[in-house]
Amino acid sequence: MIPRPHTRPATRERILVASLEQMRRNGYAGTGVKAILVAAEAPFGSLYHHFPGGKEEVGAETIRRGGVAYGELVEAFYVDGADLGDATQAFFDEAAAFVESTAFVDACPIATIAGEIASTSETMRQAAHEAFESWLRVIERQLVAAGVDARRGREIAVELFCAIEGAFLLARTSHNAEPIRTVGRAAARTVREALDRHAVNARVRVR
Repeated sequence: MIPRPHTRPATRERILVASLEQMRRNGYAGTGVKAILVAAEAPFGSLYHHFPGGKEEVGAETIRRGGVAYGELVEAFYVDGADLGDATQAFFDEAAAFVESTAFVDACPIATIAGEIASTSETMRQAAHEAFESWLRVIERQLVAAGVDARRGREIAVELFCAIEGAFLLARTSHNAEPIRTVGRAAARTVREALDRHAVNARVRVR
């Protein structure tokens, strides 16, 4: 079989990949258009050709792209039929290992950007909100499917989201991933307690 020639990603795709990496490391304000284009090996002026709205449009699309990628990561742990307590523990443990593997540089690119632009760019704020909501819905949906009350399922999803994002911040500033593992154990207990409570209530209703 004749090997297929390597196809270089299109310019727009390279810009988005470079933007995600640059903003993950340097934040939105710390990432310039020139830096994105250099990293993307894209011609100057090509950014405005593909993104007429300039850096803000790139930022919004970067958030959406990151949201989809991280949403797929969440779904990989919270799969149908999974033990949700174990899934939660594994999710936090893997997050801790990932942060350690990057020397505490990389965590959640969307949170990095969202903290900067929430009050300055409605376009990017909305994109970040939609990304975060998509992650919450994955966890909430699986908890409800396992029998947890819808309201409590939503609360737990929010608790887990806030726990992981806060732990990322503490881990990066302390150069220690143990905070992620610590909140992971607490989060897993919260999930298991909710599932146990549902099981007890179900037995009571059957009697």
